[in-house]
Amino acid sequence: MQKLRPLYIALLSAALLQACSPANQNTDTSSSTSKQGVEAPVAEKVPHEMTIHGDTRIDNYYWMRDDERKDPKVLAYLEAENAYTDEMLAHTEDLQQKLFEEMKSRIAKDDNSVPVRDGDYYYSTEMRGDNEYPIYVRSTDFSGTNKQILLNVNELAEGKDYYSVGSLEVSPDDAILAYSEDTVSRRMYEIKLKNMKTGELLPDQIKNTSGDIVWGNDGQHFYYIKKDPETLLGYQVYRHKVGTEQQQDELVYEEQDTTFYTGIRKSKDDSKIYIIHDATESKGVSLIDANDPNAKPVEFVPREDGLEYSIAKHGDDYYVLTNLDAVNFRLMRVSADKLGDKQHWQEVIPHKEDTRLEDIELFDQHLVYKQRQRGLTEVFVRNLNTGDEQELSFRDKAYTLYFYGNKEADNPELRLYYTSMTTPGSHYNVDLNSLDKTLLKQQPVLGDFKPENYASERLFVTARDGAEVPVTLVYRKDKFKKDGANPLYQYGYGSYGSTSEPSFSSNRLSLLDRGFVFAIAHIRGSQMLGRTWYEDGKKLSKKNTFNDFVDVTKSLVEQGYGAEDKVFAMGGSAGGLLMGAVINQAPELYLGVAAHVPFVDVVTTMLDESIPLTTNEFDEWGNPKEKVYYDYMLSYSPYDQISAQDYPNLLVTTGLFDSQVQYFEPAKWVAKLRDYKTDDNLLLFKTEMEAGHGGVSGRFKRLQNTALEYAFFLDLLKNQ
Repeated sequence: MQKLRPLYIALLSAALLQACSPANQNTDTSSSTSKQGVEAPVAEKVPHEMTIHGDTRIDNYYWMRDDERKDPKVLAYLEAENAYTDEMLAHTEDLQQKLFEEMKSRIAKDDNSVPVRDGDYYYSTEMRGDNEYPIYVRSTDFSGTNKQILLNVNELAEGKDYYSVGSLEVSPDDAILAYSEDTVSRRMYEIKLKNMKTGELLPDQIKNTSGDIVWGNDGQHFYYIKKDPETLLGYQVYRHKVGTEQQQDELVYEEQDTTFYTGIRKSKDDSKIYIIHDATESKGVSLIDANDPNAKPVEFVPREDGLEYSIAKHGDDYYVLTNLDAVNFRLMRVSADKLGDKQHWQEVIPHKEDTRLEDIELFDQHLVYKQRQRGLTEVFVRNLNTGDEQELSFRDKAYTLYFYGNKEADNPELRLYYTSMTTPGSHYNVDLNSLDKTLLKQQPVLGDFKPENYASERLFVTARDGAEVPVTLVYRKDKFKKDGANPLYQYGYGSYGSTSEPSFSSNRLSLLDRGFVFAIAHIRGSQMLGRTWYEDGKKLSKKNTFNDFVDVTKSLVEQGYGAEDKVFAMGGSAGGLLMGAVINQAPELYLGVAAHVPFVDVVTTMLDESIPLTTNEFDEWGNPKEKVYYDYMLSYSPYDQISAQDYPNLLVTTGLFDSQVQYFEPAKWVAKLRDYKTDDNLLLFKTEMEAGHGGVSGRFKRLQNTALEYAFFLDLLKNQ
């Protein structure tokens, strides 16, 4: 869309207000003028009453909700906001382009993933030139002999505004490739089948799925999860026979409890298919015999409220990672012939009060497990025959490590991914006996990047209630003095037990090289300090998350890590909720804030079970149909707690087709902020009209959004 000049913006806004005005409503025709003298869009107020527990709330912008994404009045408002944002940031276009080219120049255009063995083949992806999407390939050995292209995503995405491959699975007999695609960004995937010999598509088309695909061992059946088109909840597991219509598919399992997500995957030995039942506070598994095309699911053990477990099959045993009498989890083992009763579980790794057991990987002769002690990751390798253990060691104190690609139990090596705030993503094979590490690849960072130019710190900040909050920092050594002069960029999330890991970002170099200190506040609501750290940041303790973030900001400034008038903050999704709560509580601390796809209308959304994924959130936030949760959520909900005060400069982004946080939440939030805020700071709102929760698709296109955010912050800094 061409940039709209000020006059056209004003006309479009006025037309919008007129179009949105019902004959029996009063129209708010007030204007909002920015520092640059450009009129900001002002949304009409159409009072909408909502009453529960004897309390009535008035939502003046409820009209912005359009589940079909087709209402011309709503679309016009979003376009007007986009035009306003373009106009207000027009003077930063050169800077945005410079940042974009900077970040792009650090990325190797030709870049391959490290091949992963699965059966007789090694699977990997290739990026070429200016391509936005990967090419999926496989070879008969690690070096790439007899390479075969499975899927060229660039060809599939051609002519589409958005394109994403969910999963890609080859049938056990290598005859058929099944893959899932989303062309809207609502995470509703269609599964397609491709003949591996001819490359032709089969007539089978499976719609409205989660994207997950698991083949039965006969190569003629596969399993998938169907989603509810309204709530977007995956709740039905179907078995599809190749060559038949979707209407003929067999319903294998249906989840009756809408607080549970449903997933599917296969055991490492390919003998079982796991149906995963996943709620916030309860997790379980049902098993399907992968060798029987008529098999019915069998519960591993009966589901219980508060019981969480995941399983890994190993020969005739199952290993069970569980919170049974273990808040930070422990590892158990049970024989395959004694399923259904957890009394048969035998302890393998005991519970530790100060250490969370996070993940395991099993091989024929070895058990590898990852745990976190006082926020720092530890990895151990145990010989299953002797019981001897060894600990893996790494250079960095604070780092991120994931197991991946360990699909074969007979592999003598562990595959892992390693990174830190100063170490680019690195792929290793680790000898399970000697623990010798072989570096297979380190993500290339083109240009003049040298790790030794940067330093990372891990420290603890004392929050207002005495809790010790971990913080990870990174900065460029020659740009930093602990004198309170540097700009500070602080990131946080703090929900769902999701831990913000200390990892490398080549994009971030554009800030560090300009003197920024980058900080991750590992606030409550994550599991950085174990399960209790999560429990203390959810439901009726949620405000600890917001308080921690604010207290970290204050402490970092007091300690000289950042200048008090040069502090920026960013969060997305539930981290956007964090941003909204923080600027209501302590707006004076921040020069600029970016809130991406922010979950800000907490009470209204959680009261409406027709909104996608709401029912799965009750164990995270509480159910506001219960007054105790309603009152507490209302007391921090960013949308409801907007007040007449000064707010920082704000950049808010969303995607029209967001399936996680609906676009109308940030849209309403921005409209209400415009009405209430008493400052003349920037309030900019950008909607990607063809994107969803994850933003635009494509590896380079995504950089444009990062460049926009960085330019917004840098421009504010320049004007200080």
